[in-house]
Amino acid sequence: MRVTFCCTGTKPEPWLDGLRAALPGADISVWAPGAPQADYAVVWAPPQQFLDEQPALKALFNIGAGVDALLKLKLPPQAQVVRLDDAGMSVQMAEYVTQAVIRHFRELDAYEADMRQGQWKFRKPQLRADFPVGVMGLGVLGERVAKALGVFEFPVRGWSRSAKHIDGVQTFSGEAGFGEFLRGTRILVNLLPLTPETENIINRATLQQLLPGAYVINVARGAHLVDEDLIALIAQGHVAGAMLDVFRQEPLPADHPFWAVPSITLTPHTSARTLREESIAQIVGKVAAMSRGEPVQGMVNPQRGY
Repeated sequence: MRVTFCCTGTKPEPWLDGLRAALPGADISVWAPGAPQADYAVVWAPPQQFLDEQPALKALFNIGAGVDALLKLKLPPQAQVVRLDDAGMSVQMAEYVTQAVIRHFRELDAYEADMRQGQWKFRKPQLRADFPVGVMGLGVLGERVAKALGVFEFPVRGWSRSAKHIDGVQTFSGEAGFGEFLRGTRILVNLLPLTPETENIINRATLQQLLPGAYVINVARGAHLVDEDLIALIAQGHVAGAMLDVFRQEPLPADHPFWAVPSITLTPHTSARTLREESIAQIVGKVAAMSRGEPVQGMVNPQRGY
């Protein structure tokens, strides 16, 4: 078995060491132009040349949560694109979103600003019932986030393309359920995959349907959000603010207007990072299952985009 590693911006040596330890009989190497044909590839943002030179690949294991960039490339005809089920990302995402929701609900930003100015004062406690949280996207990460929020007794709602049932979560699905989902949501969390149907989904029309004083948490892809629409709705007062971890251009340009909006909190695409050991264990397990002809979780449907 030959496995090639082609992950842009990722230090290869720790991955190669881990893969070699887990697959002692395999030939594992970093891809370079002209490299021999491989059976499997571990990838992140590979160049088109890599895919053109590896037509015999059986599967590409994508080490990030999103496959949108990979699906824009011309893939080897028989290669399956495989997502990692979790790779330690779901608990990180639950941590990030939960702290963002609680930070907004408890007005901790405002308390910090008061304390910096030497002001010791209290604010009237708010009711959780007034802050229903709507999670868009109920895959592995979205379901974990929705369940984590329920622990803190927030009313939790979820919307997905197809109908899903999650204990303790009021779920909606499809275009028919989207408006109802939005109209009952005050804190909107985006965990959708990026597809042609979901691009620009957080726009003026979407934001206007949220409850007054809405708050937006985007941890999926920057292209889900129409930047100028968010800024306009904040200026109008319908949206109270946002916490954003993903952007259309990363790093976020120094002249982007988000930097100048005090009610928008920015983080550098760090809500959930791939954990190497967990990822390697999953890749090895999926390779073994594929070799035995068994079903493998995480197979991507290119037509659906996830």
